[in-house]
Amino acid sequence: MFDWNKTIDVVAVGDTTQDIFLEMTDAQVQCDSDNENCKLMLDYADKIAVNKKTDVPAVGNAANHAIGIARMGLESAIYTVLGDDNQGHLAYDVFRENGVETKYINFDKKRGTNFSAVINFKTERTILVYHEPRDYQLPALGKTKWIYLTSSSGDGLKQLHNQVLEYLDDKPETKLSFNPGTHQLHLGVEELKPLLSKCDILFLNREESAQLLNIDPDETAQLISGFHKLGVKMMVLTDGPGGSYVSDGQKILFLPIYPGEVIERTGAGDSYGVGFLAAIIKGKEASEAMLWGNANSTSVVKYIGAREGLLDEEGLQEMLAEHKDFKAEEYSG
Repeated sequence: MFDWNKTIDVVAVGDTTQDIFLEMTDAQVQCDSDNENCKLMLDYADKIAVNKKTDVPAVGNAANHAIGIARMGLESAIYTVLGDDNQGHLAYDVFRENGVETKYINFDKKRGTNFSAVINFKTERTILVYHEPRDYQLPALGKTKWIYLTSSSGDGLKQLHNQVLEYLDDKPETKLSFNPGTHQLHLGVEELKPLLSKCDILFLNREESAQLLNIDPDETAQLISGFHKLGVKMMVLTDGPGGSYVSDGQKILFLPIYPGEVIERTGAGDSYGVGFLAAIIKGKEASEAMLWGNANSTSVVKYIGAREGLLDEEGLQEMLAEHKDFKAEEYSG
């Protein structure tokens, strides 16, 4: 039975999906002359062989975060809406097996579980996403230190945002970590301003940041300062193989990625966020939290899917020890 007096470290809020990974070699990539704006090219109106298929239930930004935080030895819960189908109940079981509190999970009796087909080609992924329309009703949450708000969709999205804002107004001691998903980014910066103004940590990659602020993606300092001007206290800008940047509004830190094998990059950003936030909750400075994020992300990309490589505390320390010469440096632009 749920202990309402127990303080949860993180309640993740967002959609859950089932991913099916299709690993293939029968494709091509075409890019502009500057090696940007690349397109995955498949033969039209043809049957294309897939080398390997992998099913991964209970994933998505919120799910990855809830499970990752639990593996770090912290208390996590998730508010998500699952389809009342085999995939939804399988996802529920995965959360329980990974130590995530399931009190806030709802089952949608009318609609199925979200689904993504992930095409894995040369370590990069192209994702075909289907989200069911949802009616979000944020439950009465118990005590929580952090809300991690992320990918949600449909007509109920604005309603969910308002419910989160009401909770934060009522519980000012609770901090907000925000990683906007695709549908949230499409709302635009004006619609997201109320959330950004209350955001203690914002996670975005370079392309998402540029899209939201309508700024040249190469202007790192401007991207970061743009979010601070909107009220964000700490900005975490990830750049895939280009490393990561973290700013508290006073200085910007940069950390390159760890070297290592890359099988598939789905979940790299989520796992970085898990490691970073777990470190902050445990009282670490931002420079060390970046190392935790790096370690978790380095592990995840060695596997297919966003969950298998998520580290526990012991695995994290081993990864940090293996890369002890890495440290975050101040970025001067």
